[in-house]
Amino acid sequence: MDPAELRYLEEEDTPLMKTIKGATSGLVAGTIWGTIVATWQDVPRVERRVALPGLIRTLKMMGNHGITFAAIGGVYIGVEQLLQNYRMKRDFINGAVGGFAAGATVVGYKGKSIATALSAGAALAATSAFIDVGGQTTRIDNGKEYYPYTTKKRASAD
Repeated sequence: MDPAELRYLEEEDTPLMKTIKGATSGLVAGTIWGTIVATWQDVPRVERRVALPGLIRTLKMMGNHGITFAAIGGVYIGVEQLLQNYRMKRDFINGAVGGFAAGATVVGYKGKSIATALSAGAALAATSAFIDVGGQTTRIDNGKEYYPYTTKKRASAD
């Protein structure tokens, strides 16, 4: 393997830490999405033995969406990192397989249907592959290093 490829594979985070970050990001995004979805629905009627029914329903939706998004993020990043370390390559196949695994397991489990699992897995795999092949990445390696400070000395103010 070429040294430039090895440098590209080496990053500051371990695969476990990336998986945890993916799950945490999914939890935050899902919780926010659950809050938005809860505001779109009608407020449940007030019952005698239930205090604050709107708040309880909102918290349940936040938790449900948060856990679902966290599971999708964790499975996706975990499988992608597993394949990257196994194959010693960083390409769109890792993301596509991770997307399929995340969609098929998490959404398939919630939908309780093989057809739902396969279609969700295929949709996430296609989306991940499309983004990876299209070059829509946040990090571009152009060989330059950027420092948060200047490396040149300033001229003295004499």
